[in-house]
Amino acid sequence: MAGRRRWTSEEILDAAADLLRTTDTESFSVRKLAATLGTDSSSLYRHFRSKTELLRAVADRILVESMDGYRAEGDWKQRLTALALRMREAFGRQPQLAAVWGRYASGGAGSRLVMEEVLQALRASGLPDEEIPARYHRLAVLIAALIASEAGVSTITPEEYEQGMELFRVAVLGADPDRFPALSHFARDVAPLGADRRAAFEEILAAHLAHIETTLPPTGAPTP
Repeated sequence: MAGRRRWTSEEILDAAADLLRTTDTESFSVRKLAATLGTDSSSLYRHFRSKTELLRAVADRILVESMDGYRAEGDWKQRLTALALRMREAFGRQPQLAAVWGRYASGGAGSRLVMEEVLQALRASGLPDEEIPARYHRLAVLIAALIASEAGVSTITPEEYEQGMELFRVAVLGADPDRFPALSHFARDVAPLGADRRAAFEEILAAHLAHIETTLPPTGAPTP
């Protein structure tokens, strides 16, 4: 009798990515993935030691995808903006994994590609080398938070979105002006969290990069 098929790591990651399009990371399990592949969990644990390691590997493939065809063009701010938007777009196609990346990060090829480009762009800005690691970390936290926040909204159902919008309208438009005078004043202009997220993403990122720019040494000044 023929033995069970042996799945490669890439095939397992393909199947995991497909399964995660229809379930969230909390419901996802190695057992469910094994059942989808028609095998047992132990065969998958030969490739990935835990569910977390497997999820990290799937998330890392999103980073690889975001870097596919990327070319460093423009000044350092344009490079970082283009990279962040590519990552946003890639995780937008697999939003369940944005939280995984933000929570656990990854140490695969995709992570190295992204880190290398961010560090090179920051170096091209003229920042002293000793300041770059801290600036990199803050920028990475900001981008991960923005992507995870947006992904969280994009994974809710249309019914959940409408319920949320109704609750928002009741909370804002129905606010007691005596207790919440500022909220009442701006009620008709305050946008819900899910509104115009691309513009918010770009504006917040641009503000952070502009802040970095204010810390650069004067042009022509020697850098260590």
